[in-house]
Amino acid sequence: MTTVLVSFLLVAAFTDIRQHRIYNWTTYPGTIAALVISGVATWLGIDAINGSQTQVATLGVIHWPDSISGLLACGAMMIVCYVFFPGGVGGGDVKLIAMIGAYLGVMSGLEAMLWTFVLGGCAALISLVWRFGVGKLVVRSVRVVWHRLRLGAAFELSEQEREPLKTELFLAPSALAGVIIVRFQLVELLA
Repeated sequence: MTTVLVSFLLVAAFTDIRQHRIYNWTTYPGTIAALVISGVATWLGIDAINGSQTQVATLGVIHWPDSISGLLACGAMMIVCYVFFPGGVGGGDVKLIAMIGAYLGVMSGLEAMLWTFVLGGCAALISLVWRFGVGKLVVRSVRVVWHRLRLGAAFELSEQEREPLKTELFLAPSALAGVIIVRFQLVELLA
């Protein structure tokens, strides 16, 4: 099951980097495949609850209700992000994280989502520092804080100053890395 998920994420990462889009033809079949695979595995008794440890370790298939719960929980969290952060999270991002929830279940899906945002934010920050340098960013930040403390009012950046801060956030490659971290328990290996 992990191989199938990683395959869909590789396609999504490629299209996200190349065209800044995560297509429905990637997320919808991926979600349907997750539900079908977990449904068949549950029916055959080789899922995470009914199967043997060897089957679970080899196949990585979760129980069908967990797959649906993961889809709904991760999708709902992303819809909240989509509503409250317009322009920052797109519809493809919502469907991609919901698909991940269908493969990993609620807890692992939410963990992968958190890793996705942490890694995506780090990549955006690295990109920002790479483009403008630490010095320029520190000077601008100090200027904003000084203005806020001195005048007690919010400092408004001009549109020209605001434009470089609009860094592209590629969520699909970050999601791929997040799923690999969660699925292969890389954090536990480092501890």
